[in-house]
Amino acid sequence: MRGFPTASLVIGIASSPAERSRLAQLLGGTDAFLIVSSVDQARAFLTAGAPRAAAATAPPPGQAAMTEAVGDFGTPPPPDLCVDSDRRVLRWLDREIELTPLEHDLLLCLVGTPEQVWTYERLHLEVWGNKHLGRGSDMHSVVRRVRRKLARLGARAAIHAVRGVGFRLALA
Repeated sequence: MRGFPTASLVIGIASSPAERSRLAQLLGGTDAFLIVSSVDQARAFLTAGAPRAAAATAPPPGQAAMTEAVGDFGTPPPPDLCVDSDRRVLRWLDREIELTPLEHDLLLCLVGTPEQVWTYERLHLEVWGNKHLGRGSDMHSVVRRVRRKLARLGARAAIHAVRGVGFRLALA
């Protein structure tokens, strides 16, 4: 149609937070882009607008993966607790504290879906970009540091361990 601009959407797939950040920088001049961590997430996004009649019989391909990755948990993040990715700081009310790259990536997962339990495997994939090999000392070390920073800020949120499963952000 003449006179109407055409819109395009670029979908990028990158498995680790560092790769997604780099891809976002590369796509920064693009009108619209979406960055996901798997092909299943991209499929779920593309099929989300499909007619409801088709969706009534079976979920679209990758819908389970999208729900798991994005979350459908009904609990919004606390408005006073915020991870500022541009400056890599954690903000509670009017106070801030700097974060290391690992602390930042871990908090992005937990703050984005409060009360949801993140498995060790899923956190390892999102934060470290590899599979969890059974040792949790690296993850526990980062969690311990983040807990101290939350306490220093006086934040009414805490990271709780779910024995044998993973971690979740508990809101007070």
